Amino acid sequence: MDFELSDDVKGAIARAKDFADKYFTEEIAERADSEEQFPSDIVAISKKEKILDFSNPWQVLVTIEELVRRDPGLGISVTISAFGAEIFMFFGNDAQKEKYMNPVFAGKKSLGLGVTEASGGSDVASITTEAKLDGDSYILNGGKMFISNGQIADNFLVLARTSPAPSPEKKHRGLSVFVVDAKSPGFGINKLHGKLGVRATNTAELIFDNVRVPKENMVGEEGKGFYYIMTFFNISRIYVAAQGLGIAHGALDRLIEYSKKYADHSETGELKEDMQLAIAEIATRVEATRNITYKAASYLFKFTPNPIVTSMAKFYAAESAVFSTQKAMELMSLHGLTSDLERFFRDAKILDIWEGTTEVEKLIITRMMLKEGGA
Repeated sequence: MDFELSDDVKGAIARAKDFADKYFTEEIAERADSEEQFPSDIVAISKKEKILDFSNPWQVLVTIEELVRRDPGLGISVTISAFGAEIFMFFGNDAQKEKYMNPVFAGKKSLGLGVTEASGGSDVASITTEAKLDGDSYILNGGKMFISNGQIADNFLVLARTSPAPSPEKKHRGLSVFVVDAKSPGFGINKLHGKLGVRATNTAELIFDNVRVPKENMVGEEGKGFYYIMTFFNISRIYVAAQGLGIAHGALDRLIEYSKKYADHSETGELKEDMQLAIAEIATRVEATRNITYKAASYLFKFTPNPIVTSMAKFYAAESAVFSTQKAMELMSLHGLTSDLERFFRDAKILDIWEGTTEVEKLIITRMMLKEGGA
């Protein structure tokens, strides 16, 4: 098995590092967090410089990892403009790809995905947003909650119920996906404030009040929306794992930097044992997270996704991010509370929640292993 990255992927890492060095200043990162301010200027520059190469998924993966390693809020904001585009890629028709997907990949527009609702997030099949056929259009009513790019996306992919579930056991049926223009009459957006972390990202509530959507805006087949969203999650969870890897590595960077200063000022010039043990633990976590994330990605990028390994990567990366930031905070004491590590610590927790909670990922792993007999 070859663990060596290609020159193109190494080049993407170098470009991401240079970009973060130039634009991810502590002043900007702190302001974006404290004022809950989306870094629109930096995002615009990233699109102009094509920091994300959507033609090469490996380059996208390592770019996310490297940018989030520098700052999670800014890194995620820069790399989330195409959120949901894979649904167009796999299930959209040529006209939809040309109109909605290609401008996003070209850096001209941003996309959002509306699935989660206030009444529940993990149970996707229980959504209550409805889309009723009315002539040549569907009328959407309902709402979505905690939607990334809520205020800045030009279009949203929205999951809605188009027919009643045949039974409580088959409630995943009758769901469809629509493209909704953010400027549609009856479409309301409320920005969410006071998030624990990733405050630089734009998160909002979406409200649909008799929003008229043309029939041609349905993506794929009617009633297949649940399956489309699950397919997307098997892709996006790998990129979330890259976010967790970046946060864990960022915590390690800061702990090592702090430990060097600590050793310089100690009487013996050596680190205390607990500091040495923590660095080894976090470094091992980072390496293990990278290995399982890249393994999951290798399946996906060869069009043979392995949902078991994908769920393993997502939940383990999330746990590694939380573990690493918490351990580093404990050892860095007051400095940890007053440096950007405090922001990393808050930002890490969202990874346990979005794109499937850690508990959901573990259930997927166990159920599929019992069904298939192993990973």
